[in-house]
Amino acid sequence: MALNFLNVIISVVVVVIALIYYKNVEVPPSDRLSDVLVGLIHLEKEYPLLLKPKVAIGYGACKDLFVDGKNLLLFSSAANEPEHIDDINNRDELLKTYAYFFRHGAAAERYMSNSTFFDETVEIASKIPGAYYALGGNAPVMASRFFREGCDVLLAAKMTQELQKSLPNGMKVVGGEVASDDIHLIMEYKAGEKWGPYVSPRANRFIVHNDDNNPLASSLESFGSVLENFSPNLLVVSGLQMMDNYPFKPGAREERLAKIRDQMLSVSEDTRVHFEMASFSEFDLMKQLVEYIVPYADSLGMNEQELPNLCNLLLHGKLTLVSDTNPRVATVLDQMREVFRILSAHEGNGRQLTRLHVHTLAYQAIMTVHGSPWKLSEAAAAKASLTAHRHVCGSPEVDLSKSSLIMDDSFATSVASGSRRINFDNNKPVTCWQEELSLRKEGSDSKTAVVEVCIAPVLVCTKAKHTAGAGDNISSAGLVLQI
Repeated sequence: MALNFLNVIISVVVVVIALIYYKNVEVPPSDRLSDVLVGLIHLEKEYPLLLKPKVAIGYGACKDLFVDGKNLLLFSSAANEPEHIDDINNRDELLKTYAYFFRHGAAAERYMSNSTFFDETVEIASKIPGAYYALGGNAPVMASRFFREGCDVLLAAKMTQELQKSLPNGMKVVGGEVASDDIHLIMEYKAGEKWGPYVSPRANRFIVHNDDNNPLASSLESFGSVLENFSPNLLVVSGLQMMDNYPFKPGAREERLAKIRDQMLSVSEDTRVHFEMASFSEFDLMKQLVEYIVPYADSLGMNEQELPNLCNLLLHGKLTLVSDTNPRVATVLDQMREVFRILSAHEGNGRQLTRLHVHTLAYQAIMTVHGSPWKLSEAAAAKASLTAHRHVCGSPEVDLSKSSLIMDDSFATSVASGSRRINFDNNKPVTCWQEELSLRKEGSDSKTAVVEVCIAPVLVCTKAKHTAGAGDNISSAGLVLQI
């Protein structure tokens, strides 16, 4: 009896020791991860950038202050009542809005009109261990990625000489100088992070600013004076979310948007135009973007939050501030089809939308009109996918020990009953196909187009270092091979 009891004790001890051992041993990455990585890198390297495309990009720049959100915003009772507040004026409103997006794992960027409170918050954040400053703003981040990938880049941004040193040597900058750079406070959090009663479903960030320069797209006129001579292959419009809830005088915002539209119209027909979307919460601004900006772009880039926001506005005249952080491929594809269908009905002197790129945590989706100038969608999706991991993990190489695949083994091409289902192939990870798409609203003349769709899985970084700027890097990387 005593011997049996002793054997049980020894067995328990052995099991406990084994559990402790294996918990601390690096588990080799699965063959699936390795196969997917090999397939993605093969596509990326198969089409090196042989020419030096010219890319012009606006507008604006800032200095980003990165801080761990939970270390800056200690949980308090105010956060028990999550609420979306457009203009944050005090700590309780900041806590409520942070909680609103944190619990959904949704990225957001909001204006703070209370400059005193903003400055105080920045001062506190700057002293938190691990906080650091970096070059910020959609345009400079995208410009830097384009430049590193081998493009000739013209950036429209006003910044101090000191901040300009953060840009790659050789990049052309126009816009002039400012006495001091605007600061954007970026509160990051990790997947599975606990904050009070909330658990974030994914890594992301919440951004606040008190910016009085970038909402005006103040480099616009200087940019226009050199744009024609630069003769870009691609014009990128970005950073317009800075106008969200900014206190413009009546009509002032529409005037600036109209000038941006005119600049988009001023470039040659051979120059393609891309509009990079962002987190918009103001209904009037979104309506104005659909009127002044969206119809004049050949290409749109957005994430899994921004796509349903645009789609819902186009279909129902409403905004969607937060949505599924890991949407099904079928859902995203159906929303992309709706955007294509509705925007193609635009009448006037705008451009025909021929490209959509949606980047999600789990996969990249690129849809282009067959026969349009956009090329190499398969390789572009692969490059965008690899860039997602490299940026978020902060490494030039993909580390499989810090990777996971959360995309399903198969996916439907639509939520409609009887839709085609595609099995995931580890050895050929990017799946592409063609389909016919209706491009006219009901009741108008029928028109169809053949579109190519490419889906690439993302080797999701499980130990995120950077979430801010991920979309900008991903979109730029996807565009590089297609222009």
